[in-house]
Amino acid sequence: MAKRFSDEFERGFHLAKEKERGRTSGISISYYTWERDANFPDVILVRLKDKLLPNQKITLSLSYTVKIPSDRFTKYGYNESGKMYLKNCFLVPARYDNHGFVKYNNLNLDDCANAVSDYEITIKLPENLDLNSDLNEIKKETANGFTTYYLNGKNRLDFTFFTDDKKEFEIFKNNDIEVVSNISGNKVSDIQRAIIVDQIVNYVTENLGKFPNGKITVSQADYDRNPFYGLNQLPFFISPFTNEFLYEIKFLKTYTSNYLRNSLKLDPRKDAWIYDGIQVYTMMKYIEEFHPNSKMMGSVAKLKLFKGYNLVSQDFNGQYSYLYMLMARKNLDQALSNPKNSLIRFNEKISSKYKAGLSFRYLDSYLENDIVANSIQQFLVLNKEKQTTKEDFEAILTTNSPKKIDWFFDKMINSREIIDYKFEKVTQTKDSISFSIKNKTETNVPISVYGIKDKNVVFKKWYDTIAADSVYTVSRNDAHKIVINYNNEIPEFNRRNNWRSLRPFHLNRPIKFNFFKDLEDPYYNQIIYIPTLEYNLYDGFLPGIRFHNKTLLDKPFNFDINPTISTKTKNLSGKGAFLYNQYNRDSNLYSIKYILSGHYLHYAPDAYYTKLAPTVFMFFRPDNFRDNRKQTLVFKEIIVNKEKTAFTVDENSENYSVFNAKYYNTKTEVTNHIQFLADFQYEKSFGKLASEIQYRKLFDNNRTLNVRVFAGTFLHNKTTSGYFDFGLDRPSDYLFESEYLGRSETSGVFSQQLIVADGFFKSMLETRTANRWMTTLNANYTIWNWIDVYADAGFMKNKGIEPKFVYDNGIRLNLVTDYFELFLPVYSSNGWEIGQQNYGERIRFIATFRPETLINLFTRKWF
Repeated sequence: MAKRFSDEFERGFHLAKEKERGRTSGISISYYTWERDANFPDVILVRLKDKLLPNQKITLSLSYTVKIPSDRFTKYGYNESGKMYLKNCFLVPARYDNHGFVKYNNLNLDDCANAVSDYEITIKLPENLDLNSDLNEIKKETANGFTTYYLNGKNRLDFTFFTDDKKEFEIFKNNDIEVVSNISGNKVSDIQRAIIVDQIVNYVTENLGKFPNGKITVSQADYDRNPFYGLNQLPFFISPFTNEFLYEIKFLKTYTSNYLRNSLKLDPRKDAWIYDGIQVYTMMKYIEEFHPNSKMMGSVAKLKLFKGYNLVSQDFNGQYSYLYMLMARKNLDQALSNPKNSLIRFNEKISSKYKAGLSFRYLDSYLENDIVANSIQQFLVLNKEKQTTKEDFEAILTTNSPKKIDWFFDKMINSREIIDYKFEKVTQTKDSISFSIKNKTETNVPISVYGIKDKNVVFKKWYDTIAADSVYTVSRNDAHKIVINYNNEIPEFNRRNNWRSLRPFHLNRPIKFNFFKDLEDPYYNQIIYIPTLEYNLYDGFLPGIRFHNKTLLDKPFNFDINPTISTKTKNLSGKGAFLYNQYNRDSNLYSIKYILSGHYLHYAPDAYYTKLAPTVFMFFRPDNFRDNRKQTLVFKEIIVNKEKTAFTVDENSENYSVFNAKYYNTKTEVTNHIQFLADFQYEKSFGKLASEIQYRKLFDNNRTLNVRVFAGTFLHNKTTSGYFDFGLDRPSDYLFESEYLGRSETSGVFSQQLIVADGFFKSMLETRTANRWMTTLNANYTIWNWIDVYADAGFMKNKGIEPKFVYDNGIRLNLVTDYFELFLPVYSSNGWEIGQQNYGERIRFIATFRPETLINLFTRKWF
């Protein structure tokens, strides 16, 4: 579990105090020996003295001590107010199937594969504490300041305990089940909560069957572990949904989750798609029945200001498709049949769950007649009788289906193939429509074709398979357009090519302008516009308008045009880019980006530069998607045209073209980060080869060591200006890739800006560039919180001069890593720097005004 926390950039467990961590110790088993499994340390193996024959029984008497952890890591354990939520902390029998015992480590995934067991438990607590559990309470006795609880449960997979001194749990009962819950419902009355709970319990009973155990817990901790993503991200001051609706969704999600985990006797790690599919499918049907008009953004949809936004007008259930597609469009989705522990965080928490529910709904729409719903009920009945497998579920679905559904398991469950159909040829008469359909991904699954007239469906037909070069003819029924997958019942990769207008001179997808940002709207070609404001010393402020077609889902083709006006020169400037994404679904080279970008800005007070950079990015990943190792190849040609300026003299550097190839190899987790970079540059007047290694180590005391090693050499160098030399503390950035606020400044505060490149020294030494070779080492170590001590050392070689050893050290104020940092020099090759005249001019800083830098800090744990 600790390794998984580190992989997902969760620092809390690594930095926890010893008293906050839990463990099981002092294990002894009467008359038998035991050992921990070498591959699964959370599993203990009991060595029997003799073979256990069929129908024989033995009794194992175990004694052990459980140290309860803090709940801040997993929501299980104790909290600061004295409450305890106990689960997965007791030794229980492991599941046994045809392949033997199922052995898993606890990875905080709620997927422990336990055997069906009967429990009789006695718990003794101080009498001021209240106990709630999903086990049946037989009796309780109070004596000498303690209360003893006697509990039992038959045919259970697991059990939970909650202890608290505030009696915050409520009990709801009907004829079938007792619900123990502390789901928070701010400003929801007792009566309203009871009505909501009764409605959900009755709905689930009607659709899934009677809960087998008679008692269930639905806790706020369970919800917090697996919230309804979207609702939980909203700030407290934004309330697009009523308090009653929020309580209803929270209870619905948590109740269905706990219902299925205690009802299905599957392997929850290997067969997670069945749990997820039934849960999300049930939740979608519930919303359709009780809240058919609810929107993804709730009451915001009623505001005229946001009327044109697809994000606002989207049905509440529409978010499932978009959140699945978010990963599919990034080529990061995974097969539903993958074991739960192999999924990346976003897929495990959101995307794969939603795809499973969408797949069930797809099958239900195709088969009709409640075949899927009835099969789910039948499967749940089977789980009351025996331990089950995914093959049991597949057999029930296949038997009940009047059509062949091999495609469902082959394409939707056991593969990550994507679906994308489009119309190829369409002809029409007054009474009929003839069309051919292209299967762009060659994923053969059923598709639906609709005829639409004034937003009303005038016909719908399912096609089981699409044969190449086949032409299909249907009655027109006065349709104005034909649409593939109109109601989005198919989790299709690209719906933007599903439309064909039957009217003359009509665009299939008209242009639509949106302010700021929006969800992808398959009905329109969207152009997003947003005001921008940037700054550099020579242009001053640069107000402008950015036009692009980037929605919340990645697209194959993107454009981004940002014209600006310089407030200093009153002239036009700006930047732009055109990008094409190529995703390779079945290759380690999973993504290739082709980019043509350009800038037109000042590089000096009286001179512009124009940069054009055709670029290819090639992204590689391991077969294991959870592996945080990433490799990237970059090839670019940087073409720079610089106007002459009176402020700098750069001989032979006004116009140049540099070929640049880079290789990145990065492995990152919360405790260790290592990156290797190789950089090759070629221009007719010079050639360079450089490499860089960065290493970061987070220690248990929350202190960090950062080490960077740089080495670079010229392969040939005919230049004399120094403009293309290696920079010891401030490279010239002749490729115009760094965000210098004043790139040509040699004095003043803007000349003190640093970028992490070349030597990366902080002190301004006598010799600041090298035209032969340079090698440096940069290191810093945390001494308290965000205060580090840093040191740099290296050698540099210039033509005709012996290699020179240089060094510096000082204090680093790490205010926001890579975003805003200050460096205070203390001592260097110049001697003592602190306390010297004009010390303020020696202070260096890193300042990056790019939102992407901060966004990466929050998204890396998900992807």
